[in-house]
Amino acid sequence: MKPAANRPGKYKFLVDAAKELGAADVKVIAAGDVIVEDRVALKCRAGCIGYGKKLTCPPHVPTPDQFRKILAEYHDALLVKFISPAEAENDVICSIYKYWLDPAAPADKKAKAEKFWKDHFNGTGSFAPLMLELERRAFNAGNPFALAFINGSCRLCEKCNVAGGICLHPTQARIPEHAVGVNMVATAKKANMQITFPVEGHPELMALLLID
Repeated sequence: MKPAANRPGKYKFLVDAAKELGAADVKVIAAGDVIVEDRVALKCRAGCIGYGKKLTCPPHVPTPDQFRKILAEYHDALLVKFISPAEAENDVICSIYKYWLDPAAPADKKAKAEKFWKDHFNGTGSFAPLMLELERRAFNAGNPFALAFINGSCRLCEKCNVAGGICLHPTQARIPEHAVGVNMVATAKKANMQITFPVEGHPELMALLLID
C-alpha cells in the first residue's frame, strides 16, 4: 500500500476538481479506512422503499462481504461531501418518510415533506454527474479501476429495468455506497470529516470514489 503521506499530493487534482465542481468538502483517504458493515445493507432491506426496485440497489449489488474483497484491491479513496439545498423543520425531518408517503399524515406535515423532497431531488441532481466527472478524471490520469459510488439511489429512469435484468444506462448508473454496506457516517468521522446526524438544517451528503 502506498504511504498515506503521498495520497493528498498525488490526488490534489481530484480534490481541486471536486471543490471547483461544487463539493462542500473533500478528502483523500486510504481505501482500508472505508468502513463496511453488514448492518448498513440490512437497513436497505428493512427501511428503504427502493429495496429490490433498482439494479443499483440490494439485492442486485455486491453484498458487504463481496464488497470487502473488492475494496481490499484498492489503495485509495476520495470522500466527497455535498450539502443539499433542502431544509425541513426538526419535527418534519424526524418522520420525513411517514409524512411523505402516509395518506393519513397531517396535511401541513405532508406539504412540508413533499417540498423537502422536491427541493432535495431538484437540488442534488448534479451530484451523481459530478462523481462521474471525478471518476472520468481519475481514469484519464492513469487509474483504470476508478469507480464512483453515489449518495442516494439512482434516478436515471422513472422505472428501473429490473425485470429485464440489464441496466439501460450502464455508463451513468452507479451504486449508492450504503447499498454495499459502507457506513459513511463512521467513515467520514474516521477521516475527521463528520456528518451531522440526526439531520439539522440542510442534509450533508457523502459520496465515494475508489481510486486505483
